[in-house]
Amino acid sequence: MQELSIVQTISIWALPVLFAITLHEVAHGWAAKKLGDRTAEQQGRLSLNPLNHIDPIGTLLVPGLMLLFSNMIFGWAKPVPVDFGRLHNPRRDMVWVALAGPAANLLMAIFWALMIRFAILLHSEYISQPLGLMGKAGISINVVLMVLNLLPLPPLDGGRVALGLLPPRLAYKYSQIEPWGMPILLVLMVTNLLWVFMGLPVSLFQALMNGIAGI
Repeated sequence: MQELSIVQTISIWALPVLFAITLHEVAHGWAAKKLGDRTAEQQGRLSLNPLNHIDPIGTLLVPGLMLLFSNMIFGWAKPVPVDFGRLHNPRRDMVWVALAGPAANLLMAIFWALMIRFAILLHSEYISQPLGLMGKAGISINVVLMVLNLLPLPPLDGGRVALGLLPPRLAYKYSQIEPWGMPILLVLMVTNLLWVFMGLPVSLFQALMNGIAGI
């Protein structure tokens, strides 16, 4: 995207980033509601309006800076509140609630891939080119968010899945990592080790989405 201006680049990425981050959180709340916890619904966090979920740092500042200075982009929204104690089966249902976010990103990546296929069929350069670029951005952000969140590191979704699947004693010990989860993630990111863990799955899923898009 080097040929695009900063304004054009932000315009292309704005919607895919906003919806990738906010729908990820809504999916957590929706899954929790289906499994017995209506906390997110009661706090008005099941809305599809991105304004209800924007975190000034995680939704705007971090993705914006990464877009300008990095080859990888991710961010976060305000976490949707989930009271695991209100779930029908807390240990089992915690896994499904955690997986709902990455599943939403997978579905959105497929949606953007289909948008690229649609753009290819159009004969209007003024519509097909921006839509195609937006589709590529949508695939990229959603695949990265899905793979990142599936890393087995609390408080990421993959960490929640691990806690739900491990035996209770091991799960308790593993949960002690959570206060250090974000610092560990930042160290991995700064040292580029994060891409060592994410590079292959991200490349595989992006290739799959490109196949769906027909590019």
